[in-house]
Amino acid sequence: EVQLVESGGGMVQPGGSLRLSCTASGFTFSNADMAWVRQAPGKGPEWVSAINTGGSSIYYPDSVKGRFTISRDNAKYTLYLQMNSLKPEDTALYYCARVRSRVDIATMTVLEATDYWGQGTQVTVSS
Repeated sequence: EVQLVESGGGMVQPGGSLRLSCTASGFTFSNADMAWVRQAPGKGPEWVSAINTGGSSIYYPDSVKGRFTISRDNAKYTLYLQMNSLKPEDTALYYCARVRSRVDIATMTVLEATDYWGQGTQVTVSS
């Protein structure tokens, strides 16, 4: 059974930082592209970042580029997201997601390109 468990969310002031972690099980982590996605109340899910199996190819949308850093430790079956310079508009439920095999996330929606999500961790940016 595929399981993805996120941790590290919380409340932080604008300009602050958080580090999210996602521990995976039930599949061979090193064989899967992975992603972070988020969903704010009343909005659809959106890409936060994605990383290929070896970490050599990384995607960030413009909304987080330069502020967020995705990484992975295949030996520990863990995905990370370092979030710096947080803004109130970053407030959302953040999910770790497995990317389907052989998809081009640049041309696909989150729901089209992913097959498993964790339960999510809340990130709130507020003064």
